[in-house]
Amino acid sequence: MSIAFSAEEIAAEERRPKRKVAVLVGYAGTGYHGLQINHKEKTIEGDLFAAFVAAGAISKANADDPKKSSLVRCARTDKGVHAAGNVLSLKLIVEDEDIVEKINSHLPEQIRVWGVQRTTGGFSAYQGCDSRWYEYLMPSYALLPPQPQSFLGKKVAESVVEKGVVLEFEERLGDVKNFWEEVETRDIVPILEKLDPSVRTEALKLFRDAADQELSDGDGPVIEGSKTEDGIAKAKQPKSEPLKEQAGAEEAVTEPSASAVAADEMVVDQVEPRVKTYSPTELAVRELKAAYIAAKRKYRVSPARLEQLQKALDLYLGTHNFHNYTILKSASDPSAKRHIRAFKADTTPIHIGDTEWLSVKIHGQSFMMHQIRKMIAMAVMVVRCGAPLNLITESYGTRRISIPKAPGLGLMLERPIFAEANKKAITLGREPIDFAEYEDQIREFKDRHIYRRMFEVEEKENS
Repeated sequence: MSIAFSAEEIAAEERRPKRKVAVLVGYAGTGYHGLQINHKEKTIEGDLFAAFVAAGAISKANADDPKKSSLVRCARTDKGVHAAGNVLSLKLIVEDEDIVEKINSHLPEQIRVWGVQRTTGGFSAYQGCDSRWYEYLMPSYALLPPQPQSFLGKKVAESVVEKGVVLEFEERLGDVKNFWEEVETRDIVPILEKLDPSVRTEALKLFRDAADQELSDGDGPVIEGSKTEDGIAKAKQPKSEPLKEQAGAEEAVTEPSASAVAADEMVVDQVEPRVKTYSPTELAVRELKAAYIAAKRKYRVSPARLEQLQKALDLYLGTHNFHNYTILKSASDPSAKRHIRAFKADTTPIHIGDTEWLSVKIHGQSFMMHQIRKMIAMAVMVVRCGAPLNLITESYGTRRISIPKAPGLGLMLERPIFAEANKKAITLGREPIDFAEYEDQIREFKDRHIYRRMFEVEEKENS
């Protein structure tokens, strides 16, 4: 981020004192390449910095380099990740009583500044933060077992028989062990029965072929894989993915299967584009896929299933070596050890439209890149596949395991905690960093700009 002004503009600007402040912000990360300033991509900090300059909170002389304002963020968030509350520390010109309103007037509605408050000169939003609360929202159907015809479904079935743990497997699946068989009988068979026999045979073959390619080794933990340049095991990806599952939630796209995609392209001539109509087989495949998606959205999680998820999350509590839950860290790296204070799944799901959503909240001192999304994915994968929970415990060992990331869509930084810094601030007569006075604004913002975006994007993209 570098905003250039001419020498004449800089010379004509009135010199005003800048003060060290904490800026309390919230944002919906959809459409942004994460929080931290990146000179090549659209970021939350990029828009914030531009708004500071436009509002006169950063002088034109300092607009060419954020380092001149000592910009530090409390917690960096990844691409597409949201924050109800985050804190930046930097030096701003804050003489105007309406500085918050001025800054917000130059920001899109999905980014809000809650407040700007003076701090001591040595305050750092990163160093002063004791811990952080995050929330992850996901559809409850993320806990459904993989479809039996999918790659993962077949591999799980083979492994269960090979290891002789059929009874234990069925017990862990509990009330969802026959879910897809019931869907076949209730929703799929009636569609097939009304089709012409020739169409039925071809449609079923295309649909099964798509389901068979639905997953790759990358859907679940991989013990051994091909090595990339950084030495981290990577799973092989299929060449085509008409249907795929990611991090526990099946992403069944609504387009035709792989063999039908080419026929579904827009046919363009020199006059105007026209859309090719679907054949009876293609229409049947689309109807079958839509039936599967509708069946997932009708699913309602049971208390027993939620309890199984909570047992998996409980295994993260305490201090562990999370080298498998980030990138570019070995098991011997001391910084891979992190402490998790709380990891709780809300027992009261949220119902939006046809879909039931689950809220999971996590409290930790600090987190590494992708750590939370990988922790969520591992817990969900273990539960949905009926695997033994001690796989999570094993992941703290030295063995390299490739764990997928849950989609960034569902992750939100709820609140950073500044317990020790606030004690020091109070003794010095400064205002503590507290989001409580903005609670009503934050709640409205979350409902309108964060939760709604999550629900709408999931409804459209099944990510």
